[in-house]
Order: sequence, then C-alpha cells, then structure tokens
Amino acid sequence: MADGEKEFLALTVSSNLSSLQTERRFPSDVTIGNLKGKLELLTGASMNTMKLELKDKDDQLIYELTDDNLTLAQVNVKNGMKIHVIDSLDPMFDEDNPDAAFKYEAEDYEQRDESMKKFLMKNKLGKYDDEKAKKKLEEEEKEAKLSESIKASDRCEVKVPANPVRRGEVKYVGKVHFKEGIWVGIQYDEPLGKNDGSVEGKRYFECKSKYGGFVRPSNVTVGDFPEIDELDEI
Repeated sequence: MADGEKEFLALTVSSNLSSLQTERRFPSDVTIGNLKGKLELLTGASMNTMKLELKDKDDQLIYELTDDNLTLAQVNVKNGMKIHVIDSLDPMFDEDNPDAAFKYEAEDYEQRDESMKKFLMKNKLGKYDDEKAKKKLEEEEKEAKLSESIKASDRCEVKVPANPVRRGEVKYVGKVHFKEGIWVGIQYDEPLGKNDGSVEGKRYFECKSKYGGFVRPSNVTVGDFPEIDELDEI
C-alpha cells in the first residue's frame, strides 16, 4: 500500500436483530464509536445501546469492542473477520447469553414504537427488503442455469469487469464456503489469479500459486480457446 493511501478492511456484519449478514468495507482508522454510527444505519440497532463483538472466520468470539475511542487498526481487526452487532435495548436482554433473541412476547413487541423490527420493515432492510431479495434470487437462478453448461476440463475465457480478459481451464463448478451461490474455479494460463485452488484452507482444486481463481458463471465463456502460449507461437 502506498504512503498516505487509506487502508480498508473487508468485514462481515451480522446482527442479533435479524438474519442479515452482509460484507462491508470500513477504513482501518475508523473509531469504534464512529463505526457504531455506520452500523446503526445498516442494522437498525441503536448505537447508544449497541455492543460489538469481534469474531473470527469460524464465528468464534475473539473479544468485545468496548473502547469507542480506539480504531479498528488499534484493536487488531483484520480482513475476513466478523463484526457481530448486539442491541441490548430490550430490558429483558440476557447479558449472560448475548446471542439470544429478544424475550418480549410477540404482541408486546409489535406494540413498541421503537421496535427494531418496525425500523427494519419501515426502511426495508435485511429480510424485509423484498425487492432486493427477489432480485438476488433471480440472479442466483440465472447463475445456476448458466453453470449447467460449464463442466470441469472445459477450456474457457473469463471476462470480469475492470479486469483483463483471461483464459484457462475449468477445474471446479459448484458452491463454495466463502460466498453464496454457484462459482466456477479456473486454472488460468498465466499467473493472473489469486490462489492455488484453495481459499481459507479449503481446497477445491489443484494448481500453482496465483494461477487459480473463482468467478461467477456469467463471467465464463466455454469453447475451443487455445492457451496463451499457443497463440504466441502462431
């Protein structure tokens, strides 16, 4: 990273208020206090009663983020970690079991003007964003349909926006642990990838370092594409 360039951290955000899990990028120099303000808009949890837990990629608690004056960098937050948001507004919130859902009776909860459920519904956030959920489902169905014509050992060309056109061989088609939906694992002809066929310790196929990558089916065109070296010889 060049001097003076701001560093961003890719983090998963979850909440005890809904099943919402989303990936967001935050500057490493943002303070915990300012982060709460951003997460209030994202999750509907009140920043005044918000608690933040830092978890690893396996969803194991590392520690609570309690000092609002410290930055993410100062508390050693790394790419790929999870920020779990807990709103303790409910007076019956169980301090000894922070992952437990609110314990209001359904009728009493619905009558509360400050209900977090009403906030999410009003602002169409999380599971109440019907339009977004419908669009996402349609996109996943489209990707799944496209994947049916792609199989391991196919030669292919990969076009991802803002990236160079790459060629390679399909090595894997299916679901992965690090993202939702169907993905295609590619062994590129050149070292233009990000991995060796494994991600976060889980292996999907074998190839040399920097020759492997995963892309969506819509970015893949299969066909009789010669290897880059073969083109150079023509």
